[in-house]
Amino acid sequence: MAIASAVEGDKYRSFLHGEEEKNTKWRFGGPPNYDTVNKLFEEGRTKVWPPGSLEEKVQNLVKTWEMELFHKACVDDYKSIDPKKYTFSLNGRKPLTLEETFKLDGGYNAFMQTSLPVKFRAYDPEKETVDSAHMAFTTAFPRGFALEVLQVYSGPPVIVYKFRHWAYMEGPFKAMLLLENW
Repeated sequence: MAIASAVEGDKYRSFLHGEEEKNTKWRFGGPPNYDTVNKLFEEGRTKVWPPGSLEEKVQNLVKTWEMELFHKACVDDYKSIDPKKYTFSLNGRKPLTLEETFKLDGGYNAFMQTSLPVKFRAYDPEKETVDSAHMAFTTAFPRGFALEVLQVYSGPPVIVYKFRHWAYMEGPFKAMLLLENW
């Protein structure tokens, strides 16, 4: 695990700008801008962690990892995790390696895995691509999803934490349009 201080414009995310990112392959043409979601986070957070605390480091690491997962197109460009040792599990589901996450076509599809029958899925990760998922969620939630670490249960190398993730639906979501016609 690598934790570095943020540089050049984003105080919550490392490995976004600077000389070491000049050869990074970005999914959507260039590094993302997090100004809008950072404002949402600062207005809605419930905790302000002391600088240098484990909680602050984990929160910034998670934000950096999430940025890499959604915006870096090449595993070799990831710096917040060890791509060979990484696994991700959410809500008790089977852990996924980074390679398995890429095969699912990115972050949204990994996060939205479900055992619901297809006919009941408002969003079907088996049918979405990185691009279609990105378009669906950024259109519906134009200010992004803010993430706040609420508690850290264990620190590195295995990090276990409690978090909240929120957004405001201020645009149409394609699945909701499908449900209206269902």
